[in-house]
Amino acid sequence: MKTSSFQRLAGFFLLLLPLLFSATGAFAQSGADPEMADALRANGKIYVVVAVVGLIVAGLILYLITLDRKVSKLEQQIKK
Repeated sequence: MKTSSFQRLAGFFLLLLPLLFSATGAFAQSGADPEMADALRANGKIYVVVAVVGLIVAGLILYLITLDRKVSKLEQQIKK
């Protein structure tokens, strides 16, 4: 039975989510807020940082999806 790339991607995210939620406890150990985050939030630049990080992650995900499709096509050509 062949799985589609969407099913593999969904499986990947289902494995990734518990890891992300379990790692949030590691960040709760600091007693004081970081000064840099306060300064970025006060100047409104934190949104730029979040947007850039979001674009980078989205770009990596899109790249991996296209790479998976190309590899799947090559695998199909080899099987013929």
